[in-house]
Amino acid sequence: MSQLGFAIHTHKHTVSDATLKRFAKLAVANISDVMSRTNGTVDLRPFHKGGKILGRAFTVKTAPGDNLMVHKAIDMAAPGDVIVVDAGGPQRNAIIGEIMSTLAASRKIAGMVIDGPIRDVDSISKNKFPVFARSVSHRGPYKEGPGEINVTVSIDGMVVHPGDIIVGDDDGLFAIRPEGADALAKLVEAVEKKEKNILAQIAKGTLDRSWVDQALRAKGVLK
Repeated sequence: MSQLGFAIHTHKHTVSDATLKRFAKLAVANISDVMSRTNGTVDLRPFHKGGKILGRAFTVKTAPGDNLMVHKAIDMAAPGDVIVVDAGGPQRNAIIGEIMSTLAASRKIAGMVIDGPIRDVDSISKNKFPVFARSVSHRGPYKEGPGEINVTVSIDGMVVHPGDIIVGDDDGLFAIRPEGADALAKLVEAVEKKEKNILAQIAKGTLDRSWVDQALRAKGVLK
């Protein structure tokens, strides 16, 4: 079925497993620095027991408070996909809960990102299946539609295309376009190498902090 606002599309992923693997240990904060600190989410947070979310975006745009197309996405998504749901942001009805997250985990889906509320957080918080969401609501969803699968969506102001790399940790989430992923990973790896060197200098007591006074002199605070 395909009509305005109510459609199911297919998408062929282009991100290789090798490229995806490069992001497994990269911190979202460092990705943010490399991307000029202007991208990614700020209002979504992890509700699961802990651990990174990483996979290829399987996108869903749904009517606020309705999860019919999210159910279909769970049936369609491949192992390793992250189901990313644009549910309208701040709303009053939860989109998923314990049953849907458990079903998604059983199908080897890599996680779920919900720009909207979820429920059954006590259960979700005890499991490692990655669930990021905006808020919590005890009110359940409807199953009437409309909605669209594998379309470009907006998650907390972040544009997500089907097949984007989704990476997230306790600091937030990023959607990364496949064509620039390897170049980005290389830059982030360099930042993380530099940070490890700084931490080693702190441990040895050899870190040069002269830049602080130099910056203040340049602003006329110090002479």
